[in-house]
Amino acid sequence: MTESDGKPHQGPAGSDEPVYADRVYRSIPGVISGVLLLAVAAWLIGDAALTGTGKTPAVALAAVPVFAFPVIAYTLRPAVLANDRRLVVRNPLRTITAPWAAVDALRAGYSVELLADGRKFQVWAVPVSLRQRKRANRVRDRGGAEHLSRLGMVVGKQPTPVVAGAPDPTRAWSDQVVGILQEMAERNASRPDASGPVTVSWCWWIIAPTLLGLVALITVIAA
Repeated sequence: MTESDGKPHQGPAGSDEPVYADRVYRSIPGVISGVLLLAVAAWLIGDAALTGTGKTPAVALAAVPVFAFPVIAYTLRPAVLANDRRLVVRNPLRTITAPWAAVDALRAGYSVELLADGRKFQVWAVPVSLRQRKRANRVRDRGGAEHLSRLGMVVGKQPTPVVAGAPDPTRAWSDQVVGILQEMAERNASRPDASGPVTVSWCWWIIAPTLLGLVALITVIAA
């Protein structure tokens, strides 16, 4: 559910400080479901357009943007991108860019929320799974015995070192991501290049085709 190369790239001219690529967090199950929905829709719409009679082909083609763009918006588009300067939250219809100095907190309750510049934003890309959280709580309540055993921390063996950032079975994925982002906010808030206002922009390449497709669909059906 996380994509990040973590490799330093060359910084601005005259700067010796490395610039790291964005850490990217997104819901892999959401991406998979989006790809499957688009594949099924392509098959059904293509069949209707090629074999349908009367207004069926025109209605099928007009329905393409009405279905495809919302699916892309709610499954493939959501992502969280973070580097040492700012946090970018890509929600279905909006993109929130928050320099770390403007981030007040991130919290995970029934959903993940970003509090920044006195405002609250939902973070679609990091869904909260109550089932996963309960499972993590059960592992933690058992004292992590199974996890320690897998790490080789048993009598007569040397413990296997835990790699920083490795999955933690005692915490749900959403809670781990929030913890990482909160730590980045606290660490980078004082950077001179991590200041500025929070900006919110609408995703018009999703909104405009969907509305135009809806108008076209209504027109074709009413004709």
